[in-house]
Amino acid sequence: MMGSILLFLVGQQMFIKCFVRARPWGCKERQKHPSEFLKEMSLTTEERLSSTRVMCRPQVTELLDMGETTHQKYSTIDLDQTLFQPFPSEIVFQNYDACEVYEVPLILRNNDKIPRLVKIVEESSPYFKIISPNDICNKVAPGVPSTFRILFTPEENKDYSHVLTCVTEREKFIVPIKARGARAILDFPDELNFGVCPVKYSTQKVLLVRNIGNREAVFHIQIGSPFSAEPSVGTINVGDTVQMAVDFEPLVLGDHSEKLIVNYDTGEKVCVNLYGAGADMNIRLDKNSLIIEKTFISLSNQRSIIIHNRSNIIAHFQWKVYATQEEEDKEKARLCNDLSKEEEKKTEALLQECILDPSLREHLSVISHAFRNQRQIVQANDMLFFGSIFVIEPVEGDVWPNSTAQIGVNFNPREARLYQQTIYCDISGRESRLPLRIKGEGMGPKIIFNFDVLDIGKAFVGSIHSYEAILSNKGSIDALFNLDPPTTPLGSCFIFNPKEGIVEPSGLQTIQISFSSNILGHFKEEFLFSVNGSPEPVKLTIRGCVIGPTFHFNVPSLDFGDVSFGFPRTLTCSLNNTSLIPMTFKLRVAGDGVGEPSVTSLEQSLDINKPSWKNESPPAIKPREFTINPVSGTIRSQGFAAIRVTLCSNTVQKYQMALVVDVEGIGEEVLALLITARYRDS
Repeated sequence: MMGSILLFLVGQQMFIKCFVRARPWGCKERQKHPSEFLKEMSLTTEERLSSTRVMCRPQVTELLDMGETTHQKYSTIDLDQTLFQPFPSEIVFQNYDACEVYEVPLILRNNDKIPRLVKIVEESSPYFKIISPNDICNKVAPGVPSTFRILFTPEENKDYSHVLTCVTEREKFIVPIKARGARAILDFPDELNFGVCPVKYSTQKVLLVRNIGNREAVFHIQIGSPFSAEPSVGTINVGDTVQMAVDFEPLVLGDHSEKLIVNYDTGEKVCVNLYGAGADMNIRLDKNSLIIEKTFISLSNQRSIIIHNRSNIIAHFQWKVYATQEEEDKEKARLCNDLSKEEEKKTEALLQECILDPSLREHLSVISHAFRNQRQIVQANDMLFFGSIFVIEPVEGDVWPNSTAQIGVNFNPREARLYQQTIYCDISGRESRLPLRIKGEGMGPKIIFNFDVLDIGKAFVGSIHSYEAILSNKGSIDALFNLDPPTTPLGSCFIFNPKEGIVEPSGLQTIQISFSSNILGHFKEEFLFSVNGSPEPVKLTIRGCVIGPTFHFNVPSLDFGDVSFGFPRTLTCSLNNTSLIPMTFKLRVAGDGVGEPSVTSLEQSLDINKPSWKNESPPAIKPREFTINPVSGTIRSQGFAAIRVTLCSNTVQKYQMALVVDVEGIGEEVLALLITARYRDS
């Protein structure tokens, strides 16, 4: 009896203290730390009630018509509040024994400024009983509490629950009753501080967690990144212990704080504050850029870099293509999006086919499953750097504390050009990926001619000239060469043998060059030899001059002296070919007449019917007075031809003409021999 009176007085006193701290209905209870939960679970029902500091507004289940219960229809209390404020807002029994009777007062205080009625509707329960105050039928004065006694008689130490319905003149609201039986209590610490830890590295703390409660603990753990816990679910018998590993792996620098929430199967939650800070460690590359010596295509060259780990952690490294995780995630998203689009196209095409053949619908699930697997493969891909030109070995590995690791960089050029690429070392202990800029130049085969310019000098037209050039391979790989076809008329006059071939390292290749041209004049031709794997062809320049045959007469001139009309006179000369090629010529006297051949005096005397040409006027067309024998022909190389020139004058004049030579394929009037004569009247 004295315990009940004491509990009643405690309840009255706490109601006065907590009234001003009443919270709205539905407010969430603050998450408890393990020590607070342990302390709360160790309290008796009386101790828990005396430690209650907060009240919540009760849940209204129904609004009533005040006109049916009272003449005072108006109230100063808003509808979102109840006319009576209960304390405690939730009745809790705990740490009880079976078959014992436990009592908790429920105080209902009139919040209105006028007297109001209140009662509790008792629902049938074998475990809970309500004892109303003696003046239950009287109105409660403003600000005055009305105290009900709640009796609880448990059959065993287990959970019970009940609901009290309080009825005022304006509403009905409920006050829940909870009886907490045996509870599991895991002795987690209130907080776990990891201190300063390396970024991208898992720092672990192992907790020895014991169940100090009085029932089996069935739990699961909620924890936020960058923290994790293992095991995250489990069962611990009373008095047993389990090792729990809590890991902290920050991905960025700076402070990190999260909560580890332990969810019991009985509904309670406790939280452990987690703290940690991420920091960069003394881990670096020995160089940020690497220049690899020039390397012939199809060959390989190697350099190395060093990863220095001056920390006390095992640094795991991976060589990546992208500079940041965000870029990597974007690329994965792009690839997955492309797969989704491709899946849509194939699905749409299959649906069109299903119109004609409905049995094909079963293939839709096959397509969906296949693309889902491909997307999972993309998401699981580490996006490591696997190059064909630059090859990193190893691409992934560990560097032990206070030691170094050597990384090989192989350069395998495919083309003769400059290669540049930046790759990134994602390593434990460093927030940002460490960049490595690699540069290397590929070289094609190095072949050269033994001269840059071939000057053939003068070459006779139509003659065949032969020359020789040597290709030398100064490189370390085979050189496959091929002559680019010439595009100029004179370039087509050159014949190269061979036109293509392979020159081994330090080897030579003789190129035979044959030239014959009918085009006169100076020339300069460039011939390009393409080399497989080399961006620039090998150039050979040939220059020279194509000239015609060289020849001359053996006399400086032909002087017939004084000639008479009709009396032929013959002179001889020689046309000498001094060139190495035959020449075909034609001879004519420039300025000679184009009419009939001239008539000799003998022909005139024999033809008595023909009047004397001395007494006739000059003919309209001048006769041909010169006869050449031979008039044309071919002179072999370094040969000559005897030429007979006969003059039979039929005109009165002083002769000063020229014997001209036309050379076939060269031109007309290439050479002229002076002819002189004087008319003398007989």
